[in-house]
Amino acid sequence: MDKFRMIFQFLQSNQESFMNGICGIMALASAQMYSAFDFSCPCLPRYNLAYGLGILLVPPFILFLLGLVLNNNISMLTEEWRRPQGQRRKDPAVLRYMFCSMAQRAMIAPVVWISVTLLDGKCITCAFCTLVPLELLGNTSHPSLSQGEMKQVLARIPCKEIYNGQELIANEVAIRYLRCISQALGWCFVLLMTTLAFLVRSLRPCFTQAAFLKSRYWSHYIDIERKLFEETCAEHARSFAKVCIQQFFEGMSTDLVATHCHPPRKATANAGEATEKLLGITDQSTMNTALKSWHRCKPPLNLHPPALPSGNGWAGEEQPSVHAPVPQREIAAYYSQV
Repeated sequence: MDKFRMIFQFLQSNQESFMNGICGIMALASAQMYSAFDFSCPCLPRYNLAYGLGILLVPPFILFLLGLVLNNNISMLTEEWRRPQGQRRKDPAVLRYMFCSMAQRAMIAPVVWISVTLLDGKCITCAFCTLVPLELLGNTSHPSLSQGEMKQVLARIPCKEIYNGQELIANEVAIRYLRCISQALGWCFVLLMTTLAFLVRSLRPCFTQAAFLKSRYWSHYIDIERKLFEETCAEHARSFAKVCIQQFFEGMSTDLVATHCHPPRKATANAGEATEKLLGITDQSTMNTALKSWHRCKPPLNLHPPALPSGNGWAGEEQPSVHAPVPQREIAAYYSQV
C-alpha cells in the first residue's frame, strides 16, 4: 500500500506532465484504433453519407469527452462554476483558463483521429461517392439512366466486389479522385490545427500577459486549495475516528472492570495528539455545518481579515481581498474558527 500511495502522490505532484502523457497515449491509441477498425461502407445511397460522416465525427467527439473525463480538473471546474457566491467572488477569466487548458489536452486525440481518417480517404470516398462529376470522369456516351439508378450505381463505388458501373465510370478513377480530395482536406486540417495550436500556445500570453498570469495563478490556487482541503478533511476524519474508537474501547474496558473480567487498559499516548487535530470539531453536526459552510460561503482571500461578528467566521458581510493567501493557513484558520 505504501508503494501505491507513493505512486499516487507522485502523479498528483506531476499532474500536468501526467495528463500530457495520457493525452499522447490516447492520440496514439486513436490512430491504432482506426488502423484496426473494419471499415465497411454500406454502399447504399441513403446510408453512405451518414456512415462516412459518422465514422469521421462521432469517434472524435467520444475521444474528446473521454479526455475531459480523464482530467481530474473537470470536477474542480464544475464545482467552482456551480458554487454559490458566498464571501468569494467567481472570476470568469479563471474559469475560461481552466476550461481552455483542459480542452487543449482533450482535443489531441480527436485531431489525430480526424487527420488519420482524412488522409486515409475511406470515409470521404464512402460519404461522397454519389457526387462524383460524371461529366469530367465518366463516360458521356453511356445510355442515360434515371436519377435513382445513377445514385444506385455510384453508391457502389467503394465496394469493388459488387460494383457494376464500369461502363459509366471506372471504379479506380472515382476512388482516386475522392481520395485525392480527402488527402488534400486532411493536410489542410493538419496545417490549420498546427497553426491554431501555435497561436494559442505562443501568442496569447504576449497580448494578455498580466491577465494570463493572473488566471494561471488562481487556477493553480484553486487546485492546491482543493487538495489541501481534502487532505485536512482526511486527517480530521482519521483523528475523529481514532478518538471515537479509543473512547469506545475505554468504555468497554470500564465495563469489563465492573464485571471483574479484565484489568483496565491504559490510554494510549497518541490520544492527546489525535484530539488536538480535531481543531474543536468533535461531533457530527458541527462537522456537517463546517462542510456546508465551506461549500456555500468560502472564506475571503485575505490573510488578515477583520473580526467577523458571527461564530463560524464566514457568515458575515463580504470582506475585500487584498493579498494572495497561503492555502494551508487559510484552511487551518477555517477549521479553528468553526
